[in-house]
Amino acid sequence: MLTIETKVEEIPRIGTAYQKKLKKLGIKTVQDLLCYFPARYNDFSNIVEINKLKNGYSACVQGKIIEIGTTRTFKKWVDITEATIEDDTGSIKALWFNQPYIDKSLKEDDFVCLAGKVSLGKGGLYLNNPAYEKINEVTDNHSLTHTGRIVPVYSETRGVTSRWLRYIIKPLLANFYNKVPEILPEEILKKHKFLPIQKALWQAHFPDSFEYADAAKARFAFENLFLLQLSILKERAKLMQKTAPACPMDAKLMREFTKSLPFQLTDSQKQCSYQILKDLEKPAPMSRLLEGDVGSGKTVVATMAALSAVKNGHQVAFMAPTEILASQHFKGISKMLEKFDVAIGYLSGKESFRYKAGKIEEVKKKDLLLDLEFGQIPMVIGTHSLIQKTVKFSKLALVIVDEQHRFGVAQRAELTKNSRLVPHLLSMTATPIPRTLALTVYGDLDLSLIKEMPKDRKKTKTVIVDPSERKTAYDFIRKEVKEGKGVFVICPKIESGSLKLEAGMTTGSFVPQNYSLISGNETKSVTQEYEKLSKEIFPDLRITMMHGKMKPKEKERIMLDFKKGEIDVLVSTSVVEVGVDVPRATVMMIEGAERFGLAQLHQFRGRVGRSDMQSYCFLFTTDPSQLNRKRLKALVDSHNGFELAQKDLEIRGPGQLYGSQQWGIPDVAMEGILNIFLVEKTRAAAKEMLEKDPELKNHLLLKERVKHFEKKIHFE
Repeated sequence: MLTIETKVEEIPRIGTAYQKKLKKLGIKTVQDLLCYFPARYNDFSNIVEINKLKNGYSACVQGKIIEIGTTRTFKKWVDITEATIEDDTGSIKALWFNQPYIDKSLKEDDFVCLAGKVSLGKGGLYLNNPAYEKINEVTDNHSLTHTGRIVPVYSETRGVTSRWLRYIIKPLLANFYNKVPEILPEEILKKHKFLPIQKALWQAHFPDSFEYADAAKARFAFENLFLLQLSILKERAKLMQKTAPACPMDAKLMREFTKSLPFQLTDSQKQCSYQILKDLEKPAPMSRLLEGDVGSGKTVVATMAALSAVKNGHQVAFMAPTEILASQHFKGISKMLEKFDVAIGYLSGKESFRYKAGKIEEVKKKDLLLDLEFGQIPMVIGTHSLIQKTVKFSKLALVIVDEQHRFGVAQRAELTKNSRLVPHLLSMTATPIPRTLALTVYGDLDLSLIKEMPKDRKKTKTVIVDPSERKTAYDFIRKEVKEGKGVFVICPKIESGSLKLEAGMTTGSFVPQNYSLISGNETKSVTQEYEKLSKEIFPDLRITMMHGKMKPKEKERIMLDFKKGEIDVLVSTSVVEVGVDVPRATVMMIEGAERFGLAQLHQFRGRVGRSDMQSYCFLFTTDPSQLNRKRLKALVDSHNGFELAQKDLEIRGPGQLYGSQQWGIPDVAMEGILNIFLVEKTRAAAKEMLEKDPELKNHLLLKERVKHFEKKIHFE
């Protein structure tokens, strides 16, 4: 007997091939199918008499098939199925291309309902590739599935069509819609006037009107965001019950540190460092996200927090996503702390160093690990190597992670396996996060914002360069190089002929989801661009290429040469996206700019403009589409990363921008994230509920659903 927990393998009419395809869509049970909501709807509810059909309109007709057959065109070998349908007012032809199976499904004298676009051909009006279904001579519209009503259209994958999903989902709905338990409390249903679960499920898939479809969607958007907020707030409450090492702030030490810097802190930096230092004083674990534009000085703020923890007799782990960035942090922080007698270790998959008394020396990995385990090194900087089983700390108090905001409870536990204390967590990001997202997906983190840039920085001038303007841009680049300045050239991929994306450029992160559909010939590669620039455009300049497949030492050497002025033009992939600091670079030239997300383009732009010199960002594009123009224009008009992130969210939607499949969040919730009022409403409702019932003991069905929801979402 089927239940809502029945796995798709046990549902009749779903064969093995379809089971695998459904799992790709995240559908594993009957309940998952019932909660796989339409992406949009086609309005086929208005059934028109045949003699009233007009060219160019979409319409729905009912009638009897008086003739049907399939022929193959001689030139292009296309199968064309042609049927003539007749009602009391006249007749019309329907044409289907490359669907020869249709004349096996439909026969002469069958009554059918057809819905599609009316086109004009040599023989007059015809229905072009219409949706179809057999009907009785007298049919109630509610019994129709694919035509004659508001018809659901689902997100599809290869081999799983909306028609097939309707065929599977409708009978399941008929069996189960009134057996699905209501999880939203009565007071929430009444307060927000939501449809009850049974009615909402039916109206979400096969609505009686668009008003009902909207009402059902509103209910499920609230429900999913509510579950998300409950999950995050419960996790936060659980963490707050644990104990962290308290690190009292030494105001005199902090003043000494800021005076030792060769620049003044901005007001934002001062405010953020104070928030973090006050959090570190508490015995409850800090969970804070430090957010600031590229070059706004987040590392200095993090270094103040690290210094405070170290001088309180504790250890600090600082984790970066790449070896280039980890190495840069190691050198930069060692220099900032050289007057404060702090020994610092560096650990990556291949290298280990120690900084002490103004000197950096290479050490054996096992020696560095022993020093960490016995507390001889108070601070270590590295890559993901820091969370390997061999790395042990004696008194870890603070974990700082760069560009990895979902570093969570499991990783913290890994770092402090043998400790009863939980370390404080400070995440840093230059990826601007819109407020709606910060309140949902990152709702368990407190937010500190660095809103200002250092006062000597000039805004980078951003220009969209059409193909006809290339020569002018190249002439300008040559002029900048002759003045001793450096130029970055960014390409979307490493090699021509195939799409080898750089690490971090996955569909859904910050790259358009249709990236993988772009053919190799259309996308500029590093190797192609390097050849062209060094041989044809700038044969007299010193040009080097860099990409993620190179060894860390090779990349580091190239970046050092570029920094010192021994390279004029560096052709690279997105490996330079995060954290690379070259003050002499004044030009960022991006090939195929439309291939990148706005947040990623903003990161690239932040690689220049890191001194008092005027800098430029050239966006080279060959795609004239309005959507891409709109996105690139948003980058030209905006220098504020937070404002830009909001625009990107509005233009592409959170599912495209952050990848709903990647997180496991249902599409209906991803759409809901766009609505700040809905986000705030669900957060307030979740807070109120947990204040009254922290363990959800009085709402057992809701508690069960929160657990189920937590299994589906995977942030870490």
